[in-house]
Amino acid sequence: MTETSESLTKRVEPLQAGAHVILASFLGDEPALALGDGAMFIGGVQCQPHGIHAILVAASDGTKIISGGDDGKVISTQNPNTSELISDQKGKWIDALALGPSNAIAWSTGKLVLARDSKGVVKTWSAPTTAQGLSFAPKGYRLAISHYNGASLWFPNTEGTPEFREWKGSHLDITVSPDGRFLVTSMQENTLHGWRLADGKDMRMSGYPSKSRSFSWSHDGNWLATSGADAAIIWPFKDKDGPMGKAPRECGVRHAKVSSVAFHPRALVVAIGYEDSCILLCRLNDGAELLVRPAMPAEGKITSMGWDRVGARMIFGTEEGAAGVLTLP
Repeated sequence: MTETSESLTKRVEPLQAGAHVILASFLGDEPALALGDGAMFIGGVQCQPHGIHAILVAASDGTKIISGGDDGKVISTQNPNTSELISDQKGKWIDALALGPSNAIAWSTGKLVLARDSKGVVKTWSAPTTAQGLSFAPKGYRLAISHYNGASLWFPNTEGTPEFREWKGSHLDITVSPDGRFLVTSMQENTLHGWRLADGKDMRMSGYPSKSRSFSWSHDGNWLATSGADAAIIWPFKDKDGPMGKAPRECGVRHAKVSSVAFHPRALVVAIGYEDSCILLCRLNDGAELLVRPAMPAEGKITSMGWDRVGARMIFGTEEGAAGVLTLP
């Protein structure tokens, strides 16, 4: 790819981070970072909800950050001075987290999956193997769990056995489409696998040169952007068959693999972060690209990106502790 003619690099404000960025998000209007060394920066103010312990996973809904650490604790942080202990799985590591409708929270450690509803009631389920990824369905109180040889769909408030979707191999991250019609996992075998939830129909999305570890749905739910190639691979999900029999779009082709993707909350624009620390914005309608951050290999791959509620600002962080906020014109 030739260098883009237009650039947004001068509209990026650097942020203090200094350690591996696990999550880059906004809490209200405040930029927020959760770091691997256990620190958080919210509006530039540092706090340590896990004390000296590392943060392993984190998720945000724009009002709070839920973090899981190597101290076995799941903590909700609303601002630098306000944190709430959600769970303490003493002596264990928190492997995965998810936020859902009506303030639902789920987390896992090993095979054990825990889900807490809006009233604070916690239910547990033991997955057949280690739970690798968690994702709530967009409506109701239903949790999707990825694990070896498939995925399970669990209603925590029912006593029945979770529904199982089988596909041989190791399933890593998991996501449910915004309309609740499709379930997609990334796999150890450098592919994605999907199911149409209405009838369990399988969908295989292959051709990735490396593992796809970042997903992002477009605001209308018609597209799923993914990492793991030298471009953002964007699959169509508008039709009833999803991507079956269709070729994906490719945005931002470069000589570096994509490590993070984040769709704009209101427009068909996707932020694409690369392993060499470059960031592009790509518009799906016409394929136009804007440079946000030039390649800076020493600062590590882009590990997380997030938009504010209206899509006016985008925050990012890297593996080596660089971070910044883009403000759109």
